[in-house]
Amino acid sequence: MFVTVFSNYRSPAYRARSTVRTLFGAVAVAVAVVHLPAAFADSTGSAESRFPDALRTLVPPEPQPLPALRGPATAIVVLGYGLLPDGTMRPELIDRLHAGFVQALLAPASPVIVTGGNPHNGITEAQAMADWLIRHGIPAERIHLEPDADSTVQNAEHSARIMREIGAQDAVVVTSADHIDRAVGTFTDAGVDVVGAVTPDQVPRLTWQFGPGQ
Repeated sequence: MFVTVFSNYRSPAYRARSTVRTLFGAVAVAVAVVHLPAAFADSTGSAESRFPDALRTLVPPEPQPLPALRGPATAIVVLGYGLLPDGTMRPELIDRLHAGFVQALLAPASPVIVTGGNPHNGITEAQAMADWLIRHGIPAERIHLEPDADSTVQNAEHSARIMREIGAQDAVVVTSADHIDRAVGTFTDAGVDVVGAVTPDQVPRLTWQFGPGQ
């Protein structure tokens, strides 16, 4: 399955994936909310009328049906971010990788595409990302490098070509929250069916304990 976090893009397939907080972020709140209405009903006979407005804001949205597992037909595409002059990764890119890593764990049959050129110290964004994912346990054979793109448009066009070559039909795009709308639109223009998108700053830090360390 895919854990998907939304920004402002709201396609039907996109909305169907808003389950990350249910899976990882609000267990304690959910348990409390389940029991509080009954407690209010015992004392007043009307849980709905007595349920405090402040607590209503803590109730997570009703879970949507989980998407069907697409496996190899759905690629996880992690977009690059500029490297430091010595070729090491900026924190923003590491955050994107954490979000992509969670996706890769939850969909172990899906290929992972890392896209980005702009080399520094002889290292491209794609190579730096691939090395990080391999160090943290993603099999090298799952990872497909696109090391030439120097723009979002090229990220999309080159990733679309790789997807055709490996037989992937649609994609989950991983990038930053302030970039997600443009990225999804650009991938759609390139002919990629985007079935989900992940923004790392919205992925609960709690999930990272199940993944790699820094």
